[in-house]
Amino acid sequence: MQRVEKEIARLINECDYDEVTRLFEMLSGGKRLRAKLILKIAPTNPKAPLLAAIVELIHGASLLHDDVIDEAMTRRGITSVNASDGSKTAVMLGDILYSKAFTELVTFDKKVAQTIASSVTALSKGEMLDVKMAETFNSDEDKYLDMLYLKTATLIEAAAKAAAMIDDKESEKYALYGRNLGLSFQIIDDILDITSDSKTLGKPAMNDYVEGKCTLPYIYLYEALDIQEREKLVSFHGRTIEKDETLWIQEKMAQYACIEKSFKVAQELSQEAKNILHDNDELIAILDTMIKRSY
Repeated sequence: MQRVEKEIARLINECDYDEVTRLFEMLSGGKRLRAKLILKIAPTNPKAPLLAAIVELIHGASLLHDDVIDEAMTRRGITSVNASDGSKTAVMLGDILYSKAFTELVTFDKKVAQTIASSVTALSKGEMLDVKMAETFNSDEDKYLDMLYLKTATLIEAAAKAAAMIDDKESEKYALYGRNLGLSFQIIDDILDITSDSKTLGKPAMNDYVEGKCTLPYIYLYEALDIQEREKLVSFHGRTIEKDETLWIQEKMAQYACIEKSFKVAQELSQEAKNILHDNDELIAILDTMIKRSY
């Protein structure tokens, strides 16, 4: 990972603007899941660290824009750029990271560049779909998973596929692995938003529903409730939830095993990914770590 961080620092320095450097240093590096995945798939390829750095810049840009859309005050427990320096600055920084990433991406083979570039289009479409879906309560599981694929899984899928391409491996197998990893990763995030506390999450707990996001546990809860209780659940959607309302949601989810049902979906996706690359212990370990995480 030191090679990736070195490449990221080089790309930021090449922007040749102290303000970009200052603002970028405010961003938390996060888990670097996409970079780690690329390095695991193409560990000896000399272009892998640069590809990983490009993907991390793209991911960082998407998070900056996401925070502006969600009006998030923190990101991973740290004050967000839009909170400290304003939404305009956050958007512009995101644009700089995107453009710098694409400038470097054109140095790769055309098919590799297209793989990453097309995923960014899908990611942006997923973000727009997420915002649109938050306007009303969504009880359609398939519609939610489709949005999840576009917004989160597509870049992880592209990272895995592109890494396999530069290392002459079966790219479609790795793409499917990345897709399932991305979907299960986000489903675990959805679960943790409900089961973890604010300190652990680095953001307000149960914030997804306040923002209008109907994640799998809420969809499964809606399916289990009677008509009157469904109306009650929908009435909480997209607004600040009081303590007694939070407790009601948590109690009902426990009653109908909504968390367990959601976790089972993540497990099934993870197992499918394991079956695809059953002989790669390091990639299987990434799945195991992801499915067991608590933050």
